[in-house]
Amino acid sequence: MGYYERIQASIDYMEEHLTEELSIAEIAAKSLFSPFHYQRLFQAISGFSVQSYIRHRRLSEAAVLLKETEARVLEIAVAFQYGSQEAFSRAFAAQFGITPAKYRKEQASVKLQKRMNFVDYRIQGRDVLTMQKPHIIQLEQTLIVGHEYLTSLRENQHYREIPGFYQDFGQNAYFMRIEDKAAPDMSYGIACRFQDNGDFSFIVGEAVTQLPEEPGEGLMCFVLPGGKYAEFSSSSQPDGVQNIRDYIYGTWLPNSNYERRPGPDFEVTDVRNSVYPDKILMKIYIPIE
Repeated sequence: MGYYERIQASIDYMEEHLTEELSIAEIAAKSLFSPFHYQRLFQAISGFSVQSYIRHRRLSEAAVLLKETEARVLEIAVAFQYGSQEAFSRAFAAQFGITPAKYRKEQASVKLQKRMNFVDYRIQGRDVLTMQKPHIIQLEQTLIVGHEYLTSLRENQHYREIPGFYQDFGQNAYFMRIEDKAAPDMSYGIACRFQDNGDFSFIVGEAVTQLPEEPGEGLMCFVLPGGKYAEFSSSSQPDGVQNIRDYIYGTWLPNSNYERRPGPDFEVTDVRNSVYPDKILMKIYIPIE
């Protein structure tokens, strides 16, 4: 079973249990992906988070019941996992721009979130698969000294925050405290320590020839594992890097003959030859097997 079919199995499970409490772990289990990797794939392919999809689908099904049945608003709210009528009404109004009571009374028309079919995304992905072909390379392990930041996949929080991590790394002169540099002017950004809820660490640092016993205030050591990687190149603004990452997980990987193996993603920026913020020269590495 391919990527799209595996994610579709999780969609089918969600749809069958919209009126029940759902956890990312049990949903991801239906796809045979880890919870973190599942959320990353789902978001890159569909454009929105698993939580958003569940919320939109529940509210859409609730809207159908408001029109087609005489069930009380509170009954519908509770059925779709809302703790109160007020919480349901706020969520309904936020999505559709109208309260449940007014929607029912006026028989208003709103745009409902339909059940997704990931087979459609597979067909779309094949049309743009020629966007960029990566180099498949073998890397040795790399020793890193850097500063650790915390972020999350939720609502694309990481895309908003990561540029600021690099800025903070420079403003606080963390790079000045790193000794025995192996590749001066090359900045590493490492996504690692993935959590089931979508949280993860992002380490900004540099490669070194040897790890120090005491890395210094605000710094930590990390060993970037060797192995097989897909290497993608980017020479664009930060939003271009986001597009490439979405392409990698939303299009290239699901249509490739590779699986993502355990381990961190990382990116290497050519600081000396980049022109900020218009042209950031970067290579992105995804562990594969």
